[in-house]
Amino acid sequence: MHEAFIFAALGTGFTFLMTTLGAAVVFLFRKNINPLSQRLCLGFAAGVMMAASIWSLLIPSIEESSYLGRLGFLPAALGFAAGGVFIYTMDAVFMKMKMKISNNNALMLTAVTLHNIPEGISVGAAFAMAGLSRESSMFYAAAVFAFGIGIQNFPEGAAISLPMRQEGFTKFKSFFIGMMSGIVEPVFGMMTVLAATRISNYMPWMLSFAAGAMIYVVVEELIPQINIYQGETKKSKAGTAAVIAGFLIMMILDVALS
Repeated sequence: MHEAFIFAALGTGFTFLMTTLGAAVVFLFRKNINPLSQRLCLGFAAGVMMAASIWSLLIPSIEESSYLGRLGFLPAALGFAAGGVFIYTMDAVFMKMKMKISNNNALMLTAVTLHNIPEGISVGAAFAMAGLSRESSMFYAAAVFAFGIGIQNFPEGAAISLPMRQEGFTKFKSFFIGMMSGIVEPVFGMMTVLAATRISNYMPWMLSFAAGAMIYVVVEELIPQINIYQGETKKSKAGTAAVIAGFLIMMILDVALS
């Protein structure tokens, strides 16, 4: 598990770095990112998250459960449902605390930060599984997953920091808010690896839980903003194309390098 901890630290560190680099885009522009770019960023992120949920989380969850001598579909189904309920509950609690979020940027910040938690858990779980199995192919698969998550974190960082700047925040504060939205990934990733030896039998549930959480965020927060963004009435197919592109790229990376 020592190797798993090191690789998980590198993997989650990379995802956090990509969020930071995305947030740093605010130093290059004076104005908010245009709606088309927002749709492309959100669409690509949604596609990557959907593909990762299937090939890097649900399928490994089923395979690991079958390896442990259980019904493969049961942890995948129940864990997936639990992940969706968890994010729904967290979102509902946040909305109640804030009474009402009318600002779309605040909602985006909430969504990104919330889904970064299961992303961190899933990256940590992927490397923890690799450490437990001691198979090189599992480490490759975990590294590909971390790479894919990191790539889609870049536009997310920009999608937070640029609108914050548009609202009147300083460039540094906008950058800091965008960057910190991703800090939960290495935190939860390391926690998952540290606990993996004690909860290895529950790993299939954790993987499917993360998948359910990410799919919920995609459907609830990202997809609705892809075709119509920030009150626009004109529809665009660019976001949909970005979803397909993100899904294909993540699928190819997962399958080709696993």
